[in-house]
Amino acid sequence: MKNILIIGMGNVLMQDEGVGVRAVEELENRYHIPDGVSVVDGGTTGMNLFDPIRQCDYLIVADAINTGAPYGSLVRIANHDVPAFFQTKLSNHQLGLSDLLALLTLKGEVPEHVAIIGMVPHSLENKLGLTAEATTGLAAMVEMLVAELADLGVDLQARSEYRIGHWRREAERESQAECA
Repeated sequence: MKNILIIGMGNVLMQDEGVGVRAVEELENRYHIPDGVSVVDGGTTGMNLFDPIRQCDYLIVADAINTGAPYGSLVRIANHDVPAFFQTKLSNHQLGLSDLLALLTLKGEVPEHVAIIGMVPHSLENKLGLTAEATTGLAAMVEMLVAELADLGVDLQARSEYRIGHWRREAERESQAECA
């Protein structure tokens, strides 16, 4: 059985900076997560992820990535391209993640497969909730996570009833209040 770890990185208090966390929440809300696949809210932590990463065979990270592409653009960086990703500051969490992967490489415990699924953030203001642009692109980001899992031989089953996440209900209420 494959041991796959999916980590959502980001600070949900800074609008689109939290898109990685929201993407993995949406993944769990839309699909049944099978045995062998773990989903973790990595927040903005670094070394706390050492043990979970070292114990997985396959690592998928969802995060906000500043590539210079238009806001809302989706990016996939995997395996041999990941070291080049760390040469340019594209994500606020790169330092912690690159340090972890470097340490695991030195110890000979780096996951067999590493992929980063990212979205270019529209706004990084100190404000709860994703921007409308990031919310619109979230479904495509989730589908990229699903495709990544499919490439690893994991076919997710959609939930018969889509569970709306707490954060989305809060954002909808806030949006309605602003319109009133």
